[in-house]
Amino acid sequence: MAFYSKKKVEKEQQDPTEEENPSIFFMPPQAPSEMRMTGVYGEISEEKCSELIYHMSSLLSSGKVEDEEGNVSCTPFEFVVSTWGGSASEMFAVYDVMRMIKEECDINTLGLGKVMSAGVLLLAAGTKGKRRIGKSCRVMIHNAASGHVGELHNLENELEELKETQKRYIDALVGNSDMTKKYLKNLLDRKTNVYLTAQEAVELGIADEVV
Repeated sequence: MAFYSKKKVEKEQQDPTEEENPSIFFMPPQAPSEMRMTGVYGEISEEKCSELIYHMSSLLSSGKVEDEEGNVSCTPFEFVVSTWGGSASEMFAVYDVMRMIKEECDINTLGLGKVMSAGVLLLAAGTKGKRRIGKSCRVMIHNAASGHVGELHNLENELEELKETQKRYIDALVGNSDMTKKYLKNLLDRKTNVYLTAQEAVELGIADEVV
């Protein structure tokens, strides 16, 4: 199951060497006061998300500070999102890790360039009030997609799983934005890519501030 934009597929066909370029970046701090940043650029894939989860866990650990009274706090870190989309399973893996980390540490998300498909939930999943989006960034929401082929009974089984993936995506995005379930379902029922400006993303509660 995946959340891909058509432009992402077309870009891969035109530039088969894209995956050779670094798409996960990590700035490990020497002290909590220094710049703390990670992010994903490009496709949301298994390899990239495994690294991303490790980086976020490392930033959580390195950011913890204990005061004289023994109280522990955590210095927030920035999570930059710029993606065409990708695997729904990996999206949910990163999303769940973000949910757990936010119990101890704020995650300041920043959308740049393109925040599409699976990337929309990751941008919205940042700490409320600390989710920024670049003025020129384009946001795109659409239905989940599946590329399965085979016998009818297997396809029917995969269709049920695709519906479940879609349901979980809707529930998660509604829970992290100002959209109602009815409003989001109406967007998806258009059966086409729904593009939003940065300001529209803020108005829908996907982000908090245009920068």
